[in-house]
Amino acid sequence: MAKFPSSEWALTFMEKLNTDEQYARLAQHWEGDFYYVIEPSGNLTERMVLYFDLWHGKCREAFVENDPTARKPAFVLKAPYENFKRVLTGEMHPMTALMTGKLHVQGNLAMLMRSVPIVLDFVRCAVEVTDSFV
Repeated sequence: MAKFPSSEWALTFMEKLNTDEQYARLAQHWEGDFYYVIEPSGNLTERMVLYFDLWHGKCREAFVENDPTARKPAFVLKAPYENFKRVLTGEMHPMTALMTGKLHVQGNLAMLMRSVPIVLDFVRCAVEVTDSFV
């Protein structure tokens, strides 16, 4: 368990994704990396970008990205910290957050919509490794 957002959280989340049998089964055909762009709000005073490289049910890399121009991920998930927190605490359903613009996504939306079970399981794993917030 780890505090969101942090380098420790990214690594703990990567370990969870790499050991979770359900996620591995659902995401076995997923290919695509992404940024979590967490904008300051609430207790978070500076923008934070987390990078995740997801490939066939595994996470190959996860870290705090200090230079968001260094990569061009397939997806960018961007929102204020408070909206990420609401999803991770279960206060807001992830699909509701996407559909109402509380979380903004850049990338192949058709692919994302075809992959809703993977997205929801990805969020389940994130929730399970989060024990506190900044």
